[in-house]
Amino acid sequence: MSLKLPQNPNAGLFKQGYNSYSNADGQINKSIAAIREIHQMCLSSIGPCGRNKVIINHLGKIIITNDAATMLRELDIIHPAVRVLVMATEQQKIDMGDCTNLVMVLAAELLNVAEKLISLGLSPIEIIQGYNMAKNFTFKELDSMVVNEIEDRNDKLELKKILKPVIASKQYGSEDLLSDLVADAVAHVLPKNVPSGQIPFFNVDSVRVVKIMGGSLNNSTVIKGMVFNREPEGHLKSLPAGIKHKVAVFTCPLDIANTETKGTVLLHNAEEMLNFSKDEEKQIDNMMKEIADMGVTCVVAGAGVGELALHYLNRYNILVLKVPSKFELRRICRVCGATPLPRLGAPTPEEIGIIETVKTMEIGGDRVTIFQQESGEITRTATIILRGATQNNLDDIERAIDDGVAVIKGLMKPDGGKLLPGAGATEIELVSRITKYGERTPGLLQLAIKQFALAFEVIPRTLAETAGLDVNEVLPNLYSAHNVTNDEEHNDIDHLCKGVQLDGESADGVTDIREEGIYDALAAKKFAINVATEAANTVLSIDQIIMAKRAGGPAPPSRPKPGNWDQDD
Repeated sequence: MSLKLPQNPNAGLFKQGYNSYSNADGQINKSIAAIREIHQMCLSSIGPCGRNKVIINHLGKIIITNDAATMLRELDIIHPAVRVLVMATEQQKIDMGDCTNLVMVLAAELLNVAEKLISLGLSPIEIIQGYNMAKNFTFKELDSMVVNEIEDRNDKLELKKILKPVIASKQYGSEDLLSDLVADAVAHVLPKNVPSGQIPFFNVDSVRVVKIMGGSLNNSTVIKGMVFNREPEGHLKSLPAGIKHKVAVFTCPLDIANTETKGTVLLHNAEEMLNFSKDEEKQIDNMMKEIADMGVTCVVAGAGVGELALHYLNRYNILVLKVPSKFELRRICRVCGATPLPRLGAPTPEEIGIIETVKTMEIGGDRVTIFQQESGEITRTATIILRGATQNNLDDIERAIDDGVAVIKGLMKPDGGKLLPGAGATEIELVSRITKYGERTPGLLQLAIKQFALAFEVIPRTLAETAGLDVNEVLPNLYSAHNVTNDEEHNDIDHLCKGVQLDGESADGVTDIREEGIYDALAAKKFAINVATEAANTVLSIDQIIMAKRAGGPAPPSRPKPGNWDQDD
């Protein structure tokens, strides 16, 4: 009797190199274990007191940040289940800008508690149904927990209500200065004459950031226009202040146009050669004179500038700035209201833009050109000039500003101005409300609903831990502050506004978020909970992972190995 050896169940089905993992092999537990690893990394970065991470990517670039979306983008994660959570975090970053850490931590916590339910005998489908019921209930409760609202979206003080907490979670201690900079930049680009009841249009590309080494953060300013890190081409570096200047923008080279077909010019003597050169010079001179006759005093070129054209532009006292990036060219058109021209010649009055200040100045050892509109003119682009001592610090501050600008985009959506209590107050209230809902739900689904509620406790617990508070004291005090005994107290919002005190000024670690001005956007919180729940449900619904062999040949070793690869390799 021969002995039969066990074989790969998919032998002969796939090409060589395929790997298959099913729930029978404990796939779901291994996926949750992998997610738990990344969860522990992001957990300590939540909140204003969150710890930074130093990440060295595959290019050797050093990134210091506590933003989950940035960390996960720079890490080369290959586990398919973790990639689901990474994509959810990136989507939150793109759409809302805020709550990226919340998506990763909440989704991972939902999977952690789901693992306990699976060990008790619940099937993943029952857990998913319970999570979906709890999510729908959470959205209804969030609508009833709104404690403030931004009415006037053009008011800087109103904008700072939502900007300050978002920036504080990334740059704690500098949130007042940075929120002022972002509010000023947004106020410059928002349309002023918007009918009441209508939400103004806002584009995140309208607020640019220029980082210049040197000085300190207090030296940062906002320019109502654009800043270029290059000087004008000619001898004219600035235009007179106090008057409005006409601007022409060209996407074609400022030079003699080349013919589409090759041609041969036959010159019989030196006089004909001189006449040919003079005709070229005369043609360029006429073109530049036409531009000058239209009153243009500033030309922006998107391609090359010929020496002969530059000579005549200098003769007519026209400032020439070369901007090779087509994206920057579009932005400068939004600043001055010009139309980019694909042909060289005199622009029409409708194609000419207006700019009030064009000057070249030195900031921190760098020569920059500033295109700025004064109070009278409208601009659709504003620039924040950031100053700092190190490049890593400037990069992290820029990420905080980008998050603040993205939150303004979310604010311009319907119901985007509604604010929830921050500092963990919303999560603590949700724990008790969802738990009560689970107790009213019959059947096994109540177990999943109660665990869904328990997952929200990770936010206030982590906020207290990173702030150095005693979690065993702060959490009971928070639950006690949110506990209501009668309907009158339930209708009052005072108990909703009790959150974690990060500064440690109060003995019980609880503060009123209205005094501190700590709010979360309702739209961002809803989006984060929805994305996190969907990501967790996606991982739970997977019963098998089939991985193909990676394309390409064998990768060379990361360091030289004598006898195997050459030193150059």
